[in-house]
Amino acid sequence: MEGKSYIHLIYRHKFMMLATSLIAVFLTFSLTKHLPESFSSKTRLATGLVDQTEAQVLDDTKDPQESKINLEFANLIQSIQLKKIFDQVSYQLILHDLTDKEPFKKKSKLFSSLNKSAIEHAITVYTKKHQLREPLFLYDEDQKGLDEVIKSMGYDAESIQKKLTLFRVNNSDYIDIEFDGDNPKFCAFVLNTLCAEFISYYSQVVKESHIKGVNFLESLMIQKRDSMNAKMLTLKDYKIKNRVLNLNEQAKSIYGQIADYESRKEMTLKDVASYSGAIKGIDSKFDPSDRSYIESTFIRINGEIITTKEILKRYSEVYIKSNYDPKIKVKIDSMQSVLTAQITQLTDKYIQNPMVIKDNLVSQKITLEVQLDLAKNSLATLDAEITSLNERYDKLVPHEAVIQAYETEIDIASKEYIQILQKFNQSTMESNITPRLKQIELAMPGPAAPSKKSLLIAVSWVVLIVLYIIVLFVVYYLDDSLQSAKELADKTNIPVLGYLPLLSKSSLNLQAVWKSNNSTKGLQTYKDLLRSARFEVEQEMQDKKVLTITSTSQNEGKTFIALSLAYAFAMAKKKVLLIDGNFDFPSTTEITKSTLFIEDFITGKIFIADLEKEEGITVLANRGEDISLFELSEEEHVREKLELLKSVFDIIIIDASSLDNLNKSKEWIVIADKVISIFQANKTISVMKDLQINYLRSLDSKYIGWILNKVVGHKSRVEKLLEVMKKRNKKRKINYA
Repeated sequence: MEGKSYIHLIYRHKFMMLATSLIAVFLTFSLTKHLPESFSSKTRLATGLVDQTEAQVLDDTKDPQESKINLEFANLIQSIQLKKIFDQVSYQLILHDLTDKEPFKKKSKLFSSLNKSAIEHAITVYTKKHQLREPLFLYDEDQKGLDEVIKSMGYDAESIQKKLTLFRVNNSDYIDIEFDGDNPKFCAFVLNTLCAEFISYYSQVVKESHIKGVNFLESLMIQKRDSMNAKMLTLKDYKIKNRVLNLNEQAKSIYGQIADYESRKEMTLKDVASYSGAIKGIDSKFDPSDRSYIESTFIRINGEIITTKEILKRYSEVYIKSNYDPKIKVKIDSMQSVLTAQITQLTDKYIQNPMVIKDNLVSQKITLEVQLDLAKNSLATLDAEITSLNERYDKLVPHEAVIQAYETEIDIASKEYIQILQKFNQSTMESNITPRLKQIELAMPGPAAPSKKSLLIAVSWVVLIVLYIIVLFVVYYLDDSLQSAKELADKTNIPVLGYLPLLSKSSLNLQAVWKSNNSTKGLQTYKDLLRSARFEVEQEMQDKKVLTITSTSQNEGKTFIALSLAYAFAMAKKKVLLIDGNFDFPSTTEITKSTLFIEDFITGKIFIADLEKEEGITVLANRGEDISLFELSEEEHVREKLELLKSVFDIIIIDASSLDNLNKSKEWIVIADKVISIFQANKTISVMKDLQINYLRSLDSKYIGWILNKVVGHKSRVEKLLEVMKKRNKKRKINYA
């Protein structure tokens, strides 16, 4: 429903919308008819950021990240649009017009005012600034004037940038640059000059950056190399001072010797235990008397054996201390042979005695005693050597910590040096290679672009219509006024008995409306809707006769509706009495010019018989005095008079004052059987009206509903049906009024 209302609002403004759009089209045409033709030129730059065919020697990475590439392209495009680049183009353009016979543009007024000396001075300044890549110093009046000359010709950076378009071609390695102007040669010159100046600027910036990088890396490389050499020299001096050749090998050698001596010591302890046990077992087999006998017999030989044992003991100690020198082992073996011979000699000199059967045991015991003595002597020597080796090993630990710290520092310094050296070599190679940025397509003078005049006119027409529709929507959205019977019923929760369209002042003659058979379309609609309202009122009135008509405020058409309903009931063969109950604004009295007054009837100056004589609609007017109904007479007396009127008339319609007159309208409502209220369309419900609506709701069954008045732009169902039937039966000339 709201959508239909909005569409109807647009329909009502169709002529205004059309007029506004036509004005916009005319203005656009007037402004664009003198526009010059537009030309466009295009050029293309290859950046080398994506295409790495020329950079494989230098770049290790084959697939750079897309985000990094996009960032580099964005920086490159922004660099092209630097003001210093456009300044160089501006210098070239103005120098061309100053020196060439065919300038790109028509000379401006300021340009034409330059004399020969001023032109020569301008050429000198522009050329110098172009060579030095400097902007004009605007604090200098002379250079500020030269800048104004550039601006007057439209060669300044802002003017060029407005007509320039730069973009990356999809995800390729190329940047396309387009320029629009009113001269094809001018467009091509701007693009080629811009590319040349930017490539020159970019190459210089990259080269200077590389040189600075190479110089910095060279100084850093020298520092890292000197630091590495100093650390290596410190380690060298420490090793010489502490007589350290190869600490790791020394530690391994000493640790191996300690492990070897430990194993030999364990074997020697095992031998001592085994020899001692064997000797103890042999001694247990000899009788003390036999032992004394044998010892007395071999005193001399035993002395020789003891001497040999001492010599063998000394050789064993020397053998162990020499880390088991083979030469000492030869001497030990020789002394072992001597000892064996002496022991054999001792056994050969045994004399015959009862113990001769134990000769072999005696020989074994002597041998075991020799071995036991040798093993015990070796233990002391082994312990001394192990202690000495541990002391030597402990002395190596502090050296190991210091040397390891030095070696770690040297390793870090060498890695830093190698890394800086690699970067230095890379930067040196890059500095000797020119940048990969180049112009691969020269800009050429292009054909004239299609005219945009028709497009601008069409756009202005469409934009104005869309803007008008948007404004209407905003107005419609912010509008809280009630425009239809459904909106009024939904808003107030009170039934609507009918609605009446807005009539022009020329159509307010009710007698002409009802008596004419050839009413216009608007009057016919009004009659149809009024009949519908009359029917609804009759259904609500039932057997009641007194109907009071009021409104929420003045000027809502209450009086006209009261007159219209009176005529409608009269057309239905009802005897109608219309009472003007609005003492403040007696509109009914002014319209009808009645000579019968309600004041006279209530006070008894006229009687019911006088009213019966009236034909058609009887009207009781009022004199418009400052008075209310109950001030004329008490309520009971008024009710009695009203009963007399009910006996004569079929329906009594009271045109009461609006509810904003407080008690004056409510006094009529008290004596009425039924009450209806009038609401003007396109009005909002204020706080005061809301209070009045609550009062109407409090009347319960006495209040029967609204009549919506002055509805704009509505077609009733009857009217639509009539239109359809008229179209179908146009040839039959049937009158459906």
